[in-house]
Amino acid sequence: MNKSSKHDERIAKMTFASVYPHYITKVEKKDRTKKELHQVIEWLTGFDEKKLKELIEEKATFEVFFENATLNPNAHLITGVICGYRVEEIENPLTQQVRYLDKLVDELAKGRKMEKILRVA
Repeated sequence: MNKSSKHDERIAKMTFASVYPHYITKVEKKDRTKKELHQVIEWLTGFDEKKLKELIEEKATFEVFFENATLNPNAHLITGVICGYRVEEIENPLTQQVRYLDKLVDELAKGRKMEKILRVA
């Protein structure tokens, strides 16, 4: 197994619940809100607040999280570098989806306008 597939496997087994508090901390430190975070997550995945809460409570892995998601048709418009990876070049679909989410959270924390984050034409 190469380094990349170990990385992909690690991401697949990570729980959304373990990362979610870090997302909240990151955006709130930059004067953004939990409500805005949820708006971004819902745009990408289709999950409303109730469904997010369920996934957190059941400690869903990112694999399960994204299996249940309805990815936004404009998700492919998310580009750029996150965690040292260019998101549009990531070959593993699940890893790419997780990095899409990371990128959106990063853009929110950096103060980007919501229309830009949500790729509104």
